[in-house]
Amino acid sequence: MYIIDRRLNPGGKSLANRQRFLRRAKAQIQRAVRQTAGDRDITDLERGGEVSIPADGVREPSFRRSGEGGVHDHILPGNKRFVEGDTVDRPPGGGGSAAGGDNGEGEDDFRFVLTRDEFLDLFLDDLELPDLAKRRVATVETQGLRRAGYTVTGSPVNLALLRSMRNALSRRIAMRRPKSEDLLRLQEEIDRLEEQEGPSERLAALRLELEQLQLRTKRFPYIDPIDLRYRRFEPVAKPVAQAVMFCLMDVSGSMTEHMKDLAKRFYMLLYIFLTRRYKHVEIVFIRHTHEAKEVDEETFFNSPETGGTVVSSALREMQRIVEERYSPDAWNIYAAQASDGDNSPNDGTTSATLLRDVILPVCQYYAYLEVGSDSDRMQTGFINHKTSLWQTYETLQEEGANLAMRKVNHRREIYPVFRELFRRREAEAGVRVP
Repeated sequence: MYIIDRRLNPGGKSLANRQRFLRRAKAQIQRAVRQTAGDRDITDLERGGEVSIPADGVREPSFRRSGEGGVHDHILPGNKRFVEGDTVDRPPGGGGSAAGGDNGEGEDDFRFVLTRDEFLDLFLDDLELPDLAKRRVATVETQGLRRAGYTVTGSPVNLALLRSMRNALSRRIAMRRPKSEDLLRLQEEIDRLEEQEGPSERLAALRLELEQLQLRTKRFPYIDPIDLRYRRFEPVAKPVAQAVMFCLMDVSGSMTEHMKDLAKRFYMLLYIFLTRRYKHVEIVFIRHTHEAKEVDEETFFNSPETGGTVVSSALREMQRIVEERYSPDAWNIYAAQASDGDNSPNDGTTSATLLRDVILPVCQYYAYLEVGSDSDRMQTGFINHKTSLWQTYETLQEEGANLAMRKVNHRREIYPVFRELFRRREAEAGVRVP
């Protein structure tokens, strides 16, 4: 169904201004949603809730005369204080403010409740997996549109002009509709005979012929509604790309409960994002200490297992799973790793080699999140401090590896960092998956 609104804009407003207002209001609501999400627990991420935006954010812009500045003429009847030429002080006041004044009056923020789906749609609106390419057609689920010939009814925007004009030409030829040049030539012949010979039988015959041709022209118009053709579209199943996300989490003894909580928050947010936005994305959970193994979702988030730290064990486990189940020619492979940055002294070179030669060549995107304790943020020079694993990955990044790295120390930082890692990159070419 197509709806064309031809109503005039109301006085003082326009469609362009209304659209700008809607975009501004949506941006403010998204900011409010993200700020609200920063204070939620892991179990509350998928709930709706109440958000608020400033009262000024829901007003449409308009032009009005300013109460300040300029020159104003006033008539003061019954004046007993001033004479001509006196200067009158400007009265107090001005444009006003939505905030409360000295008398306690003002306006509260605009508050409203979002459902679970509305909350997540706004929160995940501008996120996507980078460089998602169609390497192989997966199970067909999404619906698209394709051209399916022509129809005699439809929206004006789908009018097939060339096909309509061709039908009109065919109809005019079949019905022997006189051409405009034939009518013009006949009229010129009549005018010539009127000037040279005056009234005659030939002139009367030509006039009768012209009258019949003009009548036939009116009877068969140049273009008729039956000539119109519209492009027709029909729904068709569209193939979608398939992808796999590897979640690698360090659960060694050096990871405190605070660090594990940060990592779990990041992966929980990633899990909600992937399962909600993509149909064909598989998620592989890998926990590692000095050993690594693939686990299910429940074990990944809740198992109390701990031990030493060998990062290469997680990379080898990922390599094994890729070779067994996820061929790079058929799958888009992504990985997200969370760790405190500690690693066995003898494992740095092994991890770098595995990542450079095995993992990164088959990955579309690799994200590394380094978690720290909340007290580290107060330590002098911590911002410039680099762990052994961070230095290893930073070297690979400087070599041009497709590797993104971020640090977090507090749960409020999880959401901004997550958006930095997975925000939509307009300049990148990729295939969006519904």
